[in-house]
Amino acid sequence: MEDELEDRVLHQTYLSFMKILSRFSSSVALDTPTSYFWKMVRLYLLRSEVLIFTFGIVVVFMYLQTIGLWSRTLLSRLSHAVNPINAVQRMKLMEGSDADKQSWELKGSLSAVYAIRGRRMHMEDKFIINENINDTGISLFAIFDGHGGDFAANYAKEHLIQNLYNKVVELSAFKDGKLPETPKSESPDEHKKEEKENNISVERKSSFKKSVSTADDTSKKEITDPQLLAQLNKARPITREVRPIKPVKNVSVPLSSYILKGKINYGKLLTDEVLAADQLLVEAAKRSMNVAGTTALIAVLEDNNLIVANVGDSRGVMCDSRGNAIPVSFDHKPQQVREQKRIEAAGGYIAFNGVWRVAGILATSRAMGDYPLKDKNFVIANPDILTFNLEDHKPMFLVLASDGLWDTFSNEEAVKFIKERLDEPDFGAKSLTLQAYYRGSVDNITVLVINFMQEKYSTATVTE
Repeated sequence: MEDELEDRVLHQTYLSFMKILSRFSSSVALDTPTSYFWKMVRLYLLRSEVLIFTFGIVVVFMYLQTIGLWSRTLLSRLSHAVNPINAVQRMKLMEGSDADKQSWELKGSLSAVYAIRGRRMHMEDKFIINENINDTGISLFAIFDGHGGDFAANYAKEHLIQNLYNKVVELSAFKDGKLPETPKSESPDEHKKEEKENNISVERKSSFKKSVSTADDTSKKEITDPQLLAQLNKARPITREVRPIKPVKNVSVPLSSYILKGKINYGKLLTDEVLAADQLLVEAAKRSMNVAGTTALIAVLEDNNLIVANVGDSRGVMCDSRGNAIPVSFDHKPQQVREQKRIEAAGGYIAFNGVWRVAGILATSRAMGDYPLKDKNFVIANPDILTFNLEDHKPMFLVLASDGLWDTFSNEEAVKFIKERLDEPDFGAKSLTLQAYYRGSVDNITVLVINFMQEKYSTATVTE
């Protein structure tokens, strides 16, 4: 009985309070701006249907932001539509000082590259231009698009390219009979020195170098031989505890294994070097617990032969004599039937998170680095190799670019765009890069153009 009485008292008190509050809010005179604003809020903004609609809009925007569609398309397009001049001004800011650098460019004799940080906080794209390596008539070009930091891209740029350079020089001399096949034996003192260096944690510079020319620096030696892969596959399981990793002894491979019918077998060379560099990158990443990874797009030119090695989703496109876009590489995406079957056979899966991703994480199914996924064989570094005879296509130019370009340009659009600007000093590389930025690309953007329309390939070497 007392409980019922107490409930009635509380109920009556609540009703009295609400009536007083209602009378107070409704009795305010409407002759002041504050009272008028309050009345409008009560009549229109605090209605249930308005609140529900507002909540729905917030939920939709949060969902679009989560999957990346809002920032990639709607927001950037609206900002350009409302204030296009601001976008142009932002592009001009990319010519800033070295202290806050946002763009990089380099011009060779028949090639040019332009790269921008774009809308990203950090630059993770790296590129290489090396024309006529050591007067061999062989040229090397590469683009590395890092993710999760620039550790892997820097490692590939500094080590993989150095190893390829050294091997190309050695093989060219060996092919011409100027170099004996017997490899230099490693002395005990050199082996101890190498062990000491390998036990030191790997540190990489964060600065973005424009190019690499290693003609005057052949002292660095890296373990790159394919026989090492069997030993490196015995690496320990991943744990959060950082333990010293026993260095692997350098084993040399006969140079004759890379010679086929009197010519360098670039398919085997590129595959072996990429896989060996990836194994060493993974070991270095485990020592520092760095989960970064990178794509690798490498093009080698010798005489009329073009050899392209691709790992990941950077892409190359060639314009033939008729103006057609000829792909020289194909992206490695998790949703491709071949890649999906391989991932599932390894016990992994793909999931949609804005785009299809390996284990819901990585948007490319092949990469260098990425050791947590690499150890489970969800992600591999095996490159696809494509070889082209330039006499068959008589190309006008070749475009190599990171996916920051291909997010906003198709192959055909990029070829048409460069074709109309091939007479520019940088063969249209800068214009295409900035146009991709203007179209709303949110990634780092790197575009490298090789112009075949000029005279026979120059013997000049690009230096930094």
